[in-house]
Amino acid sequence: MNFALRIPDYYKKEIESLKGEVSMNQFIVNALAEKIASMKTVTYLEERAQRGSKKHALDVLNKVAAREPIEEDRL
Repeated sequence: MNFALRIPDYYKKEIESLKGEVSMNQFIVNALAEKIASMKTVTYLEERAQRGSKKHALDVLNKVAAREPIEEDRL
């Protein structure tokens, strides 16, 4: 699909400075794909949260043994 896109000069300058070795077209396509993926992820997580249960999550967490973390897991 071909699509004419008007990009304000200030965005064009930002894209030019950020795009690296890829074409402006490829940069915009990748940015669009990232935005779509982000929005779909938020929608999925919101829908999943509606099906979730705080009580169930806490019940699962309460099954974990209470002990100190191993050395590699310490902050």
